[in-house]
Amino acid sequence: MPGDLYWDDTLAWSERQSALLRRLAGGERVNDVDWEHVIEEIEDVGKTELRACESLLQRSLEHLIKLHQWPQNEAARHWRGEILAFLSDARRAFSPSMRQKIDLADLYAQARAVIGVAEYGTTRSAAPDCCPVTLDGLLMRPADLGGLLAQFSGTGPS
Repeated sequence: MPGDLYWDDTLAWSERQSALLRRLAGGERVNDVDWEHVIEEIEDVGKTELRACESLLQRSLEHLIKLHQWPQNEAARHWRGEILAFLSDARRAFSPSMRQKIDLADLYAQARAVIGVAEYGTTRSAAPDCCPVTLDGLLMRPADLGGLLAQFSGTGPS
């Protein structure tokens, strides 16, 4: 039964299903397509891509908060590099249909919660209560790290 292979060996299942779908696309009649799981997997591909992009954006926000709160920390240069790498990866992972699904306010709240328990030195500026940056600002090419940080301080455009 195709469903058993789905649980026992996902690679073998996916290879079998793709072969069956290719035969079906070629006009051949096939009866063994595991439609329930094929549909579920296709839906999961999109969800996985969205979660990956959201994760990169959240990591970017976490590092922006760190850099804002502890600008003199010895790790600040590293955080800058991480932000640029995360934002670059987020731009590559982003697709237009994600715009309506990404809740930047929620990602920012999660980032604040993660960083809220951290202590990286004595100089600590308060992170804004609400996300001070926009999705477009985060996805800008090239990344404007200075502009993003200025928005955390309330001195940049929002």
